[in-house]
Amino acid sequence: MNKLFPTQEIGSLAKPTWRVKGYRGEPLSESEIFEALSWGKRLGIKDIDELVKILRNRERTLRDRRAILEWSAKFAIRFFENAGLDMLFDGEQWRSEMYEHVIRNIEGFKFLGYVKSFDYRYFNKAACISKPKFTKSFYVEEFIFTRKNTDREVKVPFTGPYTLVDWTFNEYYEKKLSGKIKDFKRRKLEARKEFLFDLVKEVIRSEINKLIDAGAKWIQIDEPAATTNPAAEEMELFVEAFNETVRGLNCTFSLHNCYSNYEILAKYAPELRNCSQLALEFANRDNRQTGIGEVRIGYKELKLFEDYGFKGKYGLGVIDVHTDFVESPELVRDRILSATKIIKDPSRIFVSTDCGLRTRTWDVSFAKLKNMVLGAELARKVLS
Repeated sequence: MNKLFPTQEIGSLAKPTWRVKGYRGEPLSESEIFEALSWGKRLGIKDIDELVKILRNRERTLRDRRAILEWSAKFAIRFFENAGLDMLFDGEQWRSEMYEHVIRNIEGFKFLGYVKSFDYRYFNKAACISKPKFTKSFYVEEFIFTRKNTDREVKVPFTGPYTLVDWTFNEYYEKKLSGKIKDFKRRKLEARKEFLFDLVKEVIRSEINKLIDAGAKWIQIDEPAATTNPAAEEMELFVEAFNETVRGLNCTFSLHNCYSNYEILAKYAPELRNCSQLALEFANRDNRQTGIGEVRIGYKELKLFEDYGFKGKYGLGVIDVHTDFVESPELVRDRILSATKIIKDPSRIFVSTDCGLRTRTWDVSFAKLKNMVLGAELARKVLS
């Protein structure tokens, strides 16, 4: 993209109440139906009465539930378009959650229950009980629907293999190696390696190839677990898994990592092959004061990536997704311009949210994204 400071979202958007309850087959109140109707009109959604009719049905068929997923995705796409983003997806409206959605579509896992992840959010944790096996595609249909419903550039968020392994109990491989390797620490690491690379080979690359065959041009590998195990052997394992995931594939790949140890990540970032962009979180680390230079305390880690020799682009987090504070266009502008002083080459900066906006209401999310787009335009004007 030739445009300076192109804008992008990272992934998730909150699922509307009518989407959640409607898909579950639960009855909806008039106020919940009105939420769909009012946002539909605000976003310019056509034939909105068809959705309202489905939501008012007392009994919803599988076809109705599928339609609700598609309507929700269409709302999210129009939401991002109306905010003015250059690159988008569908707010992950088809997915239950970034981890569970993938695991449910892979053979060899058993769910054990919910555990706390970030803030008040929980995810359904599974155990690997046999060798992972690809059974059916879990992202392709969603990608095809998104591509058909927007003329903007589409970037597919894809939960990375290292995070899937890190968040899963490794029962099968640890049991498999229990009689072969006596040293506990070495056995744990070898079991983790075998699990990880079987997952990459048997599942992850299969799905990526299907996405590429369907026309996907850009895949964002989401790895929130990347530095939670900062030991050298773990970081080397993470890098090796990323490189094996993207090896030889004709597609643009980027890495998203947030709320992490960037001193560790920066050291290993140059070793990532075929990684065109690092989408990183900075606004959460920053203050709310406008200005450029020392005042931008949240962006100092950028220098680490530059000093270690990362040559790719940055998805620069300028919007904090864990607060209802709406950043002004001027604050967004200053965060971008401050980053250009560190990176030197403004063409390497893509303007992003820190992470997905699933914890914020649509009203707050829209205001944040709109100001992000306006702030990027202000930054362009400064450098024009």
